[in-house]
Amino acid sequence: MSNLHELSQRLMALDDRITACMKCGMCQAVCPMFGASGMEADVARGKLALIDNLAHEMIQDPEAVADKLGRCLLCGSCQASCPPGVQIMDVFMEAREIVNAYLGLHPVKKMIFRALLPQPSVFNLAMRVGAPMQGLMFRSTGAPQGTVCAPMLNFMLGDRHMRPLAKKPLHVRHGALDERRQPGGIKVAFYPGCMGDKMYVDMAEACLKVLRHHNVAVFMPKGLTCCGIPALSSGDADGMVKQMKVNLKALDGGDFDYILSPCGSCTSTVKELWPRYAGRIGAVEKRKADQLAAKAMDINAFLVDVLKVQPAGTPAGNATSVTYHDSCHLKKSLGVVSQPRAVMAANPAYKVVEMAEPDRCCGCGGSFNLFHYDYSRKIGQRKRDNVVASQAEVVAAGCPACMMQLEDVLSHNKDRVRVMHTVEIYAESLK
Repeated sequence: MSNLHELSQRLMALDDRITACMKCGMCQAVCPMFGASGMEADVARGKLALIDNLAHEMIQDPEAVADKLGRCLLCGSCQASCPPGVQIMDVFMEAREIVNAYLGLHPVKKMIFRALLPQPSVFNLAMRVGAPMQGLMFRSTGAPQGTVCAPMLNFMLGDRHMRPLAKKPLHVRHGALDERRQPGGIKVAFYPGCMGDKMYVDMAEACLKVLRHHNVAVFMPKGLTCCGIPALSSGDADGMVKQMKVNLKALDGGDFDYILSPCGSCTSTVKELWPRYAGRIGAVEKRKADQLAAKAMDINAFLVDVLKVQPAGTPAGNATSVTYHDSCHLKKSLGVVSQPRAVMAANPAYKVVEMAEPDRCCGCGGSFNLFHYDYSRKIGQRKRDNVVASQAEVVAAGCPACMMQLEDVLSHNKDRVRVMHTVEIYAESLK
């Protein structure tokens, strides 16, 4: 960072924000990373102690500081359990940004976060070219989840099982949507997220089916891109702001009552983080971000709280059993808990059974999954064990990233458990 005075000011501001930490250890009991590593440095209070001495540590070994701060899923479990209410997630993201600014952004991340993702046309073209080329690198795992793997890319991806890219992404299937609002009706902006657009397209289609069943008009403009949370989680606030600016422009001028996403991470980013960072662009963008944040809503919450979708009653005698994983951003950031369960229960062909520790992090954590895949798998295995112990035939989630993680760990274990989005389950009951 060229401006050392600014660096000093930001470090002092961080110090002020962590003084409330009582070192009580409540975070230790709920931290998935500590559960996997057993290392005190991986607990929130350990990282806060590091941040308390951040200036000295960065001078001594900035790469080590970046690594220690990166060993966190940003799941928010520690913040939700913190007695004095320290805003731990805000502190961690700010610390990552400071360290990233001090070290400089890795060239690969710079290309992805600042060049590729802020240009939707380039990003979409890259994905469309990559989809038909998958057969050259990926092969079927033979697992019930229909996953693929890429042994030649294990050095980069790890022994990962994943769903392949869709042959035709959502934005190609539908183009730009700006449906006419029915008299007295509701109109929503639909934000599918990167994975809803390019990987879990069937899930996004189910969302559109449900909205149209309820006579909700849909606005889905051209030019949407990543919400920016991967960049911000990696310490690149500038990349996140560039992506947000693109989305603000794409959504500008749309006449809609709500902005909905089937991704808890995208929804919490629009609702909580866009207003916080939009001021870095300008006053006009800040006002637009504030307006969008007020309209942002998880699609499960919208179906239950606005459209009044209710459980169907007693499930059918031969109902399929489904258990639910509470995605971290959905529950801990947005407080959406009962609504996804009600959405699933609206289909009488399914019966909801609870797993143990439904709100414990599955281990994805965005970029954490890429840079700490061994720990991600270990944390995910605990979630897999809880899913299997529930004896459910299906596990559902309200976040495509969690769905991807669940498919990975279940696929590795050859478990015959399908992974679905909550809205997909409800959509099956609609004609």
